[in-house]
Amino acid sequence: MRDEALKNSGKALDENSLQELALRYVSRYATTRHKLKSYLFRKLRERHWSGDRSGSVEEIVETMVERFSELGYIDDALFAKNRAAALTNRGYGKRRVTQALYQAGIEEGDDRQALDLSDARQWDAARTYARKKSIGPFAQEPADQDRCRKQLQAFLRAGHSFDIASRFVFAKPGEEIDADV
Repeated sequence: MRDEALKNSGKALDENSLQELALRYVSRYATTRHKLKSYLFRKLRERHWSGDRSGSVEEIVETMVERFSELGYIDDALFAKNRAAALTNRGYGKRRVTQALYQAGIEEGDDRQALDLSDARQWDAARTYARKKSIGPFAQEPADQDRCRKQLQAFLRAGHSFDIASRFVFAKPGEEIDADV
């Protein structure tokens, strides 16, 4: 019963229907080569393959994904840059950005601009995170030792370096923090 609920239709996939699924997916979502491959293989598991056996299904999917990349439907470097910008704007640090790019299947080389962007914006991202969480200079009152420890851990989980995190966490409310120090 559950397997039937997962299927969009009872029809098995051939090369044309697989390509239609891929086109619909890339037109709806910003994606990477890795995510598109995962999506197509999931659809093949759900609906099976009925195409001719001239080539393996893996080769067909790989060729289709590479073709989409050549046509510009998929751009891993642009996806990585946009993801890095979105995460740093939300206050996340470089380690968190690196983790998100790894999970999205971004290969080394395609992540260069994204990591450079997160390096350049690390101070602004930390300031945004501190402001959103009312930490340090953005707090209403000084934090006790236990609260500072928890805030420091949260800063580190958000992907910021210990140096930057501690400068914000141990700052007094209203204190101005310089990036140059």
